[in-house]
Amino acid sequence: METTQATGVLNDLIEINNDRVAGFEKAIADIKDENIDLKEIFQGYAEQSRKNGQELAALVGDAGEVETGNSVSGTLHRAWIDVKSLFGGSDRESILSEAERGEDAIKKAYQDALSNEDLGADAIAVVQNQAQEINAAHDRIKALRDISK
Repeated sequence: METTQATGVLNDLIEINNDRVAGFEKAIADIKDENIDLKEIFQGYAEQSRKNGQELAALVGDAGEVETGNSVSGTLHRAWIDVKSLFGGSDRESILSEAERGEDAIKKAYQDALSNEDLGADAIAVVQNQAQEINAAHDRIKALRDISK
């Protein structure tokens, strides 16, 4: 069972994973045929965050209420995607730049969580594993963005 502080940290990670799913689903819906390869990549990352959220929720367990919503910053992030699409930001580089920006946010959230001393050994192991996957996703999106320039 996690402490109240650790539960809050894990719930924050659940929220940002929910944001990531919603962000990628929004991007998938807006992607045009010329960037169809990005749909498969983004679907994989959305599924990764669904799995992450489930693993984190299992850690929270009975220690507290599991967050099922999205964070305020994530909602603002998705709104920015909507505004950008209205002004022609649907080219490959723009899509990937925005995806990288979202990956920067979740990468930082995992770094912050790992620096929290209240997490137990089980939580640290899960969060470290997820952080490695998040970092790999970030690096892949960044590489694709760099190629698209």
